Amino acid sequence: MQRKIGRYSKYLRPITITFDLFVLVTLALWLLPNTFQTFYFYIYLSFSWIITAVITKFYQVYRFTKLIQIAQKIIKQYFLFALNLFALNGLFSLTQQYKSVANYLFFTAIIIVGVKYLIFWLLKLFRKYYKGNLRKIVVVGHDDLTHNFIKFVTTNDDYGYALHQSFSLLKAHPEKIIAYCQENKIDEIYLSLEKTNTKQVSYFIDYVDNNLKLLKFLPSKKDLLSANLKVDYYGVIPVMPSRTTPLNDPLNHFIKRGFDIVFSSLVILGIMSWLTPLIAILIRLESKGPIFFKQKRHGLDYEEFNCYKFRSMFVNEHADIAEAVKNDPRITKVGAFLRRTSLDEMPQFFNVFIGDMSVVGPRPHMINFTEKYAVKVNKFKARHFIKPGITGMAQTHGYRGEIENDTDIINRIKYDIFYMESWSLLLDLKIIYLTIKNALKGEKKAY
Repeated sequence: MQRKIGRYSKYLRPITITFDLFVLVTLALWLLPNTFQTFYFYIYLSFSWIITAVITKFYQVYRFTKLIQIAQKIIKQYFLFALNLFALNGLFSLTQQYKSVANYLFFTAIIIVGVKYLIFWLLKLFRKYYKGNLRKIVVVGHDDLTHNFIKFVTTNDDYGYALHQSFSLLKAHPEKIIAYCQENKIDEIYLSLEKTNTKQVSYFIDYVDNNLKLLKFLPSKKDLLSANLKVDYYGVIPVMPSRTTPLNDPLNHFIKRGFDIVFSSLVILGIMSWLTPLIAILIRLESKGPIFFKQKRHGLDYEEFNCYKFRSMFVNEHADIAEAVKNDPRITKVGAFLRRTSLDEMPQFFNVFIGDMSVVGPRPHMINFTEKYAVKVNKFKARHFIKPGITGMAQTHGYRGEIENDTDIINRIKYDIFYMESWSLLLDLKIIYLTIKNALKGEKKAY
């Protein structure tokens, strides 16, 4: 769920996980006795490694992570992974084959840990000597902590923070600082909380929420004692992100993504497999054109993706620029039924399965609507900090369908941000229940 601004690659972590699983399975085939050589064992092996990694945050390694912290993750990971092997086969049976198991754990650790440290060091060298993988930052403040932070980032090139400018709020107004950040495409703002008032902090928070940037606080000792935020340490300097959500936690992220995969798979196999041909026949009997309607929408981190629906309108040139209104002449008879029952949204379960969307989340809008409201409505872009959903809290509380006035979109954003900051699996289940209930009852704005 993190912004990808300044990241080395969104593919590096999945590649690393795939490599580790390949090593685990390959060495199991080579080193473990025949009693282990079953398909179910390899499924168990892979899932236990992934679940353990989520718990230990094994793959949560950032540019500011210390070597000792990586070592702690490795020890926890292999301790729990070894326990899983014992739990599967029993202590007695594994004790009889302890040499094979010990060799397996030893050699997998050598390869996986070696590659993990190698990538970590190569990225540091890449930042330091080739000036790649950099994040452009500004620092705002006028105290000792600000001075120490500036000294840290300028003397530790391997962290990859390119300091473009530092500002004092005694000399520069927040508007001037924001203008500089926009002009120079700054990725992150580090704001000292010492001698900074609430109005100034709110100004910077509004900017990053509306522009999908990162704001991090440099807290005083008093702030640390009273804060309820996550604290990272750059060297010995505490840094707090301005916005943390439950889905920033790897375990919660894993649970939500796991639920999305299982739920979308059940819908695709159990419903879409027989429903799609029936709807396809009805659509083609009434009008010529494709069965599915594909439209560009903004998703996580404001990235575009193709959102799929069953076609509910006659083919027309305004489909991507004008939303449906009541008694819209473009809507077919079959389409009216599909929209009234929300069946037109069913193909979006494919979007969920491949990872563009979630079952529950802020509803994605057409590109031109997103760009319009991103400028017009405060904090509109903040809803793109998480994946869009087939259904959402706003839709189950009366704000679905046509946007008739600014109040509609403002209330949608309030519900979306509340959902983002209050996420739980139970909340997702409640929203799904309310969505089904509302669809069966019928909704006024389902047109």
